Amino acid sequence: MDYTDLYINGAWHKTAERFDVINPATEGVIASVASADIADADAALDAAEAAMAKWAARTPRERSEVLRRAWELMTARLDHFAHLITLENGKAGVDARGEATYAAEFFRWFAEEAVRADGLITRAPASGARIIVQHKPAGLAVLVTPWNYPAAMGTRKIAPALAAGCGVIIKPASETPLTMLALMPLLEEAGVPKGLVNVLPSRKTGALVDHMLQDPRVRVVSFTGSTSVGRKLLKSAADQVLKPAMELGGNAPLIVFDDADMDEAITGTMLAKMRNLGEACTAANRIYVHENVADEYTRRLTAAMSALKVGDGTDASVDVGPLVNAATRDKVAAFVADAIAKGAKLECGGVIPEGTGFFYPPTVLSNVPETADCVHDEIFGPVAAIQTFTDQDDAIARANATEYGLVAYVFSGDFKRALQVCERLDYGMVGLNRGLVSDPAAPFGGTKQSGLGREGGHEGMLEFMETQYISAGW
Repeated sequence: MDYTDLYINGAWHKTAERFDVINPATEGVIASVASADIADADAALDAAEAAMAKWAARTPRERSEVLRRAWELMTARLDHFAHLITLENGKAGVDARGEATYAAEFFRWFAEEAVRADGLITRAPASGARIIVQHKPAGLAVLVTPWNYPAAMGTRKIAPALAAGCGVIIKPASETPLTMLALMPLLEEAGVPKGLVNVLPSRKTGALVDHMLQDPRVRVVSFTGSTSVGRKLLKSAADQVLKPAMELGGNAPLIVFDDADMDEAITGTMLAKMRNLGEACTAANRIYVHENVADEYTRRLTAAMSALKVGDGTDASVDVGPLVNAATRDKVAAFVADAIAKGAKLECGGVIPEGTGFFYPPTVLSNVPETADCVHDEIFGPVAAIQTFTDQDDAIARANATEYGLVAYVFSGDFKRALQVCERLDYGMVGLNRGLVSDPAAPFGGTKQSGLGREGGHEGMLEFMETQYISAGW
């Protein structure tokens, strides 16, 4: 790998301490990567502070053109980034290219949003004073990204931060730091000033991030990951009263009514369940199927899951790559074993293949009891857990019976009824007859313990801005 050191102030910095990045398909070492410490964090904060002053003073159009150029450059190099994603994350080639395309699109979307931080001038009804409202860059932002989307979770944060005028320090996941490091030369080429974006891979994540959140120059923390880690970051952020943007865990229900188009429901389920091998907070975790169509749905979903080819994602014919590490694979296997022990029926999959790599086969479980662990926790793997229902209110109540509220999916041929159900679901996003909700143009985020704030859409840039009100008279 060409880029394996820390990226601070537009330069590469070696460290005495390093860690290995493992290919989950071969279990071999891909690269040795520098591990940042507290002094490196301070250097990155100094660099970002100096660069932000000039960047924030640039016109919105100037910032927009840099982001547009970043989109053009990344789009021209999708194959390169897709290959890197597959190597360190394991996802199959088609999935990796889909992520690279999605990641690049955030640069284009926020290039367009950079010029649309619209303000307001109006007159106070009582006093007659003019109310002037404008949006200003919030300040330095610490971005903490997960391993499941090595490119997209970074660009989804970098692009709006730069559009808003902020400098950033990125802490990528230790399992998958290479993609984000490889993005830095591209941003340089696009015209991003030195110091504005800094990347600090590290095995000392907790201490490093906590130190940065105590620095008064930091005003925003944006995190994607588990709810348990998010809670800890929120506690750290409270000391400096930082703006938090938290995209946390999920436990997504997928509801299939008996009037659903079955082709649409199966296609949507495969997207909602198997995109990124189920290693996504948006993955369908609990599948509720109306009793009248449960047999057909289970049969057809089992056939679709059984047809997927498992293997090293660098092979273009492979549909499903490995899970990211042994711990994730073993957790998925434990969920399946627990469900079967409690009465679930194994329709396909369910057996860890012999040999090298952290592989787990696409698996379908039917008759999953409410007491199964996978009903109450994220599976984060290629396991479809099917339950049945007969009453609409019961299905909605079961879907809402979780501390999470990120995304839900509804499949029904009755559009009026489907929209009524969507409105009653306590989730930040709903896929209606669709298995894919993620879109740079839409506000991504959840309710309850699935997070705070939104990424993407018009709201995404405002997470990195502060609203200023000026009262004036003339």
